[in-house]
Amino acid sequence: MLGLRAIRAASASTKPAASTAVGALLRHGQTKSYRTMTPAIKNASPPASPTKKSLSIGTAMPYEARTALHLKGLVPSAVEDFSAQEARAYEQLTSKGSDLEKYIFLSWLRNTNLDLFYRLVLKHLKEIAPVIYTPTVGQACQEFSHIYPFLAPPSAVDGLYIPLNEVDSIDEIIANYKASIPEGCEPETTVITDGSRILGLGDLGMNGMGIPVGKLQLYVAAAGLDPTRCLPIVLDFGTDNPKYLEDPLYLGIRQKRPDDDEFYAATEKVILGLHKAFPGMFIQFEDFNTPHAFGLLERWRNKVLCFNDDIQGTGSVILSGFINAIRLAGIPAKDQRILFVGAGSAGVGVAKQLVDYLVMEHKIPEEQAKAMFWFVDSRGVINANRGDKLADHKIYFARHDNGDVQCKNLDEAIEFVKPTALIGLSTIYKAFNEKVLKRVNELNPAARPIIFPLSNPQTKAECTFEEAMVHTNNRVLFASGTAFPSYTIPGTQDTRVPGQGNNMYVFPPIGLGAKLAKPTRITDSLIFSVSKSLSNTLTEDEIARGELYPRIERIRETSAQVAAAFIHQAVREGLAQDQYWVDLVNANPASSATSEIPDGTYSQAVLAEVTKRMWAPAASAQQFMETKL
Repeated sequence: MLGLRAIRAASASTKPAASTAVGALLRHGQTKSYRTMTPAIKNASPPASPTKKSLSIGTAMPYEARTALHLKGLVPSAVEDFSAQEARAYEQLTSKGSDLEKYIFLSWLRNTNLDLFYRLVLKHLKEIAPVIYTPTVGQACQEFSHIYPFLAPPSAVDGLYIPLNEVDSIDEIIANYKASIPEGCEPETTVITDGSRILGLGDLGMNGMGIPVGKLQLYVAAAGLDPTRCLPIVLDFGTDNPKYLEDPLYLGIRQKRPDDDEFYAATEKVILGLHKAFPGMFIQFEDFNTPHAFGLLERWRNKVLCFNDDIQGTGSVILSGFINAIRLAGIPAKDQRILFVGAGSAGVGVAKQLVDYLVMEHKIPEEQAKAMFWFVDSRGVINANRGDKLADHKIYFARHDNGDVQCKNLDEAIEFVKPTALIGLSTIYKAFNEKVLKRVNELNPAARPIIFPLSNPQTKAECTFEEAMVHTNNRVLFASGTAFPSYTIPGTQDTRVPGQGNNMYVFPPIGLGAKLAKPTRITDSLIFSVSKSLSNTLTEDEIARGELYPRIERIRETSAQVAAAFIHQAVREGLAQDQYWVDLVNANPASSATSEIPDGTYSQAVLAEVTKRMWAPAASAQQFMETKL
């Protein structure tokens, strides 16, 4: 990393600039120190604010620039192109003995050469996404306090750690952060967690920081958000996990979590502080425990621009896959009998969006649509007369038609419900065992069974793709929450690709659309438009092969399409505040302009403008020097 001293030295030099790019670089000498984690990149969305620039292309720095910056003898003499850097980085990545070692290597790379990191990610997205996010991020979070010093140089600022006993100092914390970043790099997007329910791993306390960091990498990789304007935040509010309270290397505060009153009072101070400092920032709540996830969304969704990925994002992406599954299942939507295993925030959030879809798209009355759903939790099927006090979020789906029947486990529930669709958000490994899968297949001789094991990480998944294929005679319509390998049907050349209901299909384009259109809030109909749009992004080949989601390799293409649909819907609802997009949508209406319900359509004009505004790493050293310095 080349810092302020080199720039100033070059500015004071009597030697002429060796190239136009270097001359431009020298004219942009700044007065603040540079953050080593990222080079600032100009936001393409009009109007663009000036940003400070940083020099982080390592061995690709042209010889003339090295001369102007007085770096002769301070770095190896070779001047490489980006392809050589990528080859070296990929060689190092593949040499690592475990996915956690790969995670650590990639984190260091991101914090020292941002463009190289994202070139590598985008070139090998299918391979690297499971390393920088699920499933590897789960292990990284569990080990976060042990690996933290090795994820970035000591001077790197890679997010905010806000302890419970410091929330009254939120303005000071934010001021410290502002002082650490280049001017013009104020955050536009943040992901916030308190680490209380990380994936299916439970309460990890401050170690949950790996989730916001990983989510924001996907915002950049999938939808082209500016990585220098993304802010991960962990609310270090303690932990109820004795493992970390007793770990001598744990880096969070060592106390039990606060009660609800103290929790909501503390989060209010943080959110108001962030909103005051960055009023247009898009806030994503992530991996809070179920009551707090619903509580935070309810309190803030109409006050600040915010979104809960566990509730709204999971529901949106699963709805998209379910829309395509219904098209292939062989029975009408109204005849589906949908059994959920797991009744936390994600499961209830998914089911409510499916209800909305059935009401809006298939004109099924709400009570009738709701009656198509059953939930199994740790006590069995959720019935109103079960005898225990139900959590508030479970009441909506509690059954009233069971009579005296109380199904105490999944096997009993399957025999009673006779489901056409089985959706798992239980975090119970292998909950969909051979007996369960075979029985659901037997119950649906005329229709293809829908099996969605959605729990993360892989060690919590209800079943694998191979198991689902084998035990349903290859008839399954499958989507999972974590990545599974393709499956070749024995004795054939027929290789099937599993659908992955990964939230990265929806939260990045929602964030991109929110950044561009600046809606006042995120409505349920906006989320519905995202689901519809995603379900329509499949190619003819993907549809012909019975796939439920687009191939991950096309995710930037599909993110642009979904973001364009989001913007059209935001304008249609009168939510968009950026006049540029309001005028563009009004001048180029999509079919949704006359549709009674959100249909996820967009105009080519809006799609083209969205695509232009997606950040991408420089393709060459010359481009970096000309456009990013």
